[in-house]
Amino acid sequence: MKIYDAHCDVLYKLLMNPTLDYIQAAELQVNLEKLKASGTKVQLFAIYVPESVHPDLKFMAALRMVDLFYEKVLLPSPQMKLITNRKQIRELAENEIGAVLTLEGCDAIGQDLLKLRTLLRLGVRSVGLTWNFGNYCADGALEERGAGLTKFGRQVVQLLNETETICDVSHLSERGFWDVLEVSDRVFASHSNCYSKYQHPRNLRDDQIEALISLDSVMGLTFVPKFLSGKKESASIDDIIRHLEHVCTLGGENHVGFGSDFDGLEFTVMKLSGNDQYENLWNELQKYYSDIQVKKFFFDNMASRLPLQNG
Repeated sequence: MKIYDAHCDVLYKLLMNPTLDYIQAAELQVNLEKLKASGTKVQLFAIYVPESVHPDLKFMAALRMVDLFYEKVLLPSPQMKLITNRKQIRELAENEIGAVLTLEGCDAIGQDLLKLRTLLRLGVRSVGLTWNFGNYCADGALEERGAGLTKFGRQVVQLLNETETICDVSHLSERGFWDVLEVSDRVFASHSNCYSKYQHPRNLRDDQIEALISLDSVMGLTFVPKFLSGKKESASIDDIIRHLEHVCTLGGENHVGFGSDFDGLEFTVMKLSGNDQYENLWNELQKYYSDIQVKKFFFDNMASRLPLQNG
């Protein structure tokens, strides 16, 4: 079993509690021991700066999380390998795990492209323009105004194009989503579910999912219970399967994977409370899909269609 998980918030957890040990801390839903136990081959690590951080300190918080990524995730764990392109994934040894650094929301850069350039030079390979609310780039999915890209947001996307960096459309407003698709060269949704299965603003509507499919891109289904079932505190693996099957009915069998949001979850899916329990999802999927299909969902679709640089 090989796993490619498109989103986790372990860096946020480490920022909030620097005493946690990434290797084996039980408080972490993703740690090295759990990644090894699950068979994870590639894990995306998000830089998420919470809204509670003062705007003047957000960039420093982002830099601190970059430092945590290198000092706590990569340095003590020789089998964890920095990934910046697809070629490096193909070259991973059997016992190695690829780690991709991402940015969840551009609040940390304010209106300063130099700050974004700095993060890209430090290894960030995917950038989401917003979290849930508005910033200088665009509106997020929960911003009532529902505006699209700003002039500065278009400059950000242009920089992402120039540096062959992915633009992550999870968390964007609906209008922002379509604006990005008009101007971005590399698009995917790291952790989003289906609006048709549960009507939450963070979920993607059918035409959005079909647009990603038409671009030969990929979306990661997320394990946030309220996005799956509408119940903040409970969801089941069957709920994940409902969303997965809906993407498949839209023609997305080759364009869907998983972006768990582990360590960003206050509540978890039953029997899927951490990365080490991915096997429970694997076993359920094998009741409904072929081995080839399950391997696509867990690894192959992300590995072949997540638009990292070719290397």
